[in-house]
Amino acid sequence: MDPNSTGPEEYGHGGDAPRQRPPRESLTSDFGQHAPVPARTTQLVSGDFLLTVNPVDGSEIEPCPPAERPGRPGKRTEAERAEVERAAAPPVPPGPAQPALPLLARQDERETLVRLLARGRSVRLVAPGGSGRTRLLDIVAEDCADLAPDGVIRLNGHRRTVDDLLHDLFHAAFDAPLHRPGRDELLDAVREIGAVVVLDDLEFGGAALDELLDATPECAFLFGATPDVAAPTADAGVEDVELSGLDRAAGLDLLGHAVGRSLTDEEATWAGDLWFESEGLPLRFVQAGALLRQRDRLRAGAGAVDEFGVFEDVRPDEAPFDPADGDEVPLPSLGEAAAPAPLLASRLSASARATLRFAVALGGEVPHQAHLPALVGDTHADAALGELVACGLVSPVGARHRLAAGVPAQLEAAGYADDADARVREAAQHYAWWTGHPSVTPERVCAESDAILAALTALSPLAPDTADEPGTAVRLARTAAPAFASGLHWSAWERALRAGAEAARIAGDVGEQAYFHHELGIHALCAGQLDRARAELEASIGLRGALADKRGTVAGRRALALVADRSGVPLTLAPTAAEEVPEAHVEESASPPRGVPMAFPDLQPPADTGLVVSRPVPAATVPQQTKGGVVGGLKGLARRNLVAAGAGALLVAVLGTVVTLGATSGNDPASPSGDVGVNPSASQGLGDGELDADPAAGNKGDTGKATSRPSDPGPDGTPGTADDPTPTATESDEPSEEETSTKTPDEPTKSPSKSPRPTVSESPDPTETETETEEPTEDPTGEPTVTETPTEDPTGEPSTTNSASGPATSAPVETTASAPQSTGPGTGTGTDQTPPEDGETLI
Repeated sequence: MDPNSTGPEEYGHGGDAPRQRPPRESLTSDFGQHAPVPARTTQLVSGDFLLTVNPVDGSEIEPCPPAERPGRPGKRTEAERAEVERAAAPPVPPGPAQPALPLLARQDERETLVRLLARGRSVRLVAPGGSGRTRLLDIVAEDCADLAPDGVIRLNGHRRTVDDLLHDLFHAAFDAPLHRPGRDELLDAVREIGAVVVLDDLEFGGAALDELLDATPECAFLFGATPDVAAPTADAGVEDVELSGLDRAAGLDLLGHAVGRSLTDEEATWAGDLWFESEGLPLRFVQAGALLRQRDRLRAGAGAVDEFGVFEDVRPDEAPFDPADGDEVPLPSLGEAAAPAPLLASRLSASARATLRFAVALGGEVPHQAHLPALVGDTHADAALGELVACGLVSPVGARHRLAAGVPAQLEAAGYADDADARVREAAQHYAWWTGHPSVTPERVCAESDAILAALTALSPLAPDTADEPGTAVRLARTAAPAFASGLHWSAWERALRAGAEAARIAGDVGEQAYFHHELGIHALCAGQLDRARAELEASIGLRGALADKRGTVAGRRALALVADRSGVPLTLAPTAAEEVPEAHVEESASPPRGVPMAFPDLQPPADTGLVVSRPVPAATVPQQTKGGVVGGLKGLARRNLVAAGAGALLVAVLGTVVTLGATSGNDPASPSGDVGVNPSASQGLGDGELDADPAAGNKGDTGKATSRPSDPGPDGTPGTADDPTPTATESDEPSEEETSTKTPDEPTKSPSKSPRPTVSESPDPTETETETEEPTEDPTGEPTVTETPTEDPTGEPSTTNSASGPATSAPVETTASAPQSTGPGTGTGTDQTPPEDGETLI
């Protein structure tokens, strides 16, 4: 048939007017490049936090502004509670409706439970799997619909903690979307709930059960639990009602209802043996009824196969009984009746058997019927759930189905777990695509949480798909975890994050590990577990710092700041690779801690000297040394002030000595002091800390020395040279003088010069021989003295140092994370100098 011309029998369209052919652009538009789907972010309130679930970079958390805080939630009406209960019921399997089996021989237990609940007592119904416990709870819930003001609330405790159940109870009674109250607010709200709470599949007892009961004093609970669950404490006030098996007559009656006809004598004898072996469990009679129904279809002959197609797709080794091979179909043996799952499964459709294989691989969790066509590969595979329910191979658990009690072990023994790894991978790939689809709501993902977590848990220890991409488990956890958080199913959120972190570690994906640790920290912060939140966030920040992920690092530090604010413990994080400043290679002395004073501004060297002026390193880029974890400290401050005061006194003494020597030296023309200019320039040697005078241009002699001789003062009183009134300093080919100054390590280097000199770098001349030792000493009167020892070089010319210029600074060093280095001459006053720390030597 032409797809563009629909006939009258197709989809109800008439055949007279053919449908218009769509334009070519609409036919080919799907093959083009689609616009990227925006990330599905959700903003919700958790306690006093405003949480933004971001599946891309990680969730962001901040204190909730007052305008964003939700008001006091209102209770749901009776109609709203009915809608919530309907959504929590298991889905109806497709296909023909199955007849409801009656509740037999349970009238006494039923009346006892209703009577206790009407008195406000809490009851625990203890029964093994397959005893009809869930069916009895449903009947009792209907009987108690009018006992409490808030009606009956149905909950399921399968893999749920006390905190999960309290939040489930809160959302079942109150209308509070996207709001997860804090602990105190939650307890205040659930205290106001007055309802009969029917809680099936309870998995805890003891103190945990006491905590649940204490938090809900106005509720009467009807618990359903297996005998292996811990009993409540003696002070809990919970009465136990045990549910035993059916008697022989009730078992045969239930078997007749399951078959849909009266039993023959042979079948009744066979059922009696089954009752003795099964101890009267109703599930065994339901499964036995399915075996008898299959036997009836086999006895019907090949006509049933042709008409209904029941056995047309079975495997050759599972072929049904052929009536031509014999006159009668035998009854199943007692062993087959005791473990009927393999025999029942062998007579089901291929889609039903494939569904059982997926359920075995997922630890007993049966995927929702809407996922079966995609998993099995059959468009009609959703009908397989109806076959499994009718055979008693699956049982309802909350809003979903699980394999019935004893069925997983029976199927594993029959080989249904041989390809479990492949089935798990297929299920994980499907759920990874489905949970990440923008049309899937978080509520639907939370309803399928058991199967998703089963696939994730089973797949996490497996190796990744390929070496160049994360494993399927990482992708599944990456898409499912944000949906669990948005759907307020936080226990599933935590389990998905932990499984994803383990899968990312196995896959070697550092970025995904950082994401999962960040989300675990956010989860712990919302749950009030501050120590765990700090550990997870610090691990995430470290991993993201190694990857230079600045956005993720900032989000982690913000969350960590909240942890520090709540815990009162300050943060002590080292800079990460994304924020760490590269190691500074400084070739000059650092500036004083308080900066360069205005009394000594920086001088620029003459342009023709070719000298490079070193700039002081900003104080913000040079970390200070710490002692005992405190920067500087009172001890360092006092010591710095004491040394600075002593250095000031030493500076005054040196200046006084220089003035005295100049006054008493007379006008000796051979005195070397006459060759020293008022404002000579200086350069710093490399590595030896010496200060060499820059020779003036045009004054070089045979000895290679040059001095700057002052001339007569000009009209303005400024001295100048004979050629140029402006004094200049140039660099000679060979410096003629070399000064070596030695000081004790405890005394800082000071410069009494009147004008500061720029710090420069110049190679020293190793041929120079002049040395000067200036060692300030202190006499008993407290005034320091300076001893000068002039020496002569081999040429016979006496030389000395300009005592007003002071010793040179320390050689250039590389500064990383040490304290500020000593400054050059003229860069600060005595009070701004920083003394050397213990163990350091100031050169």
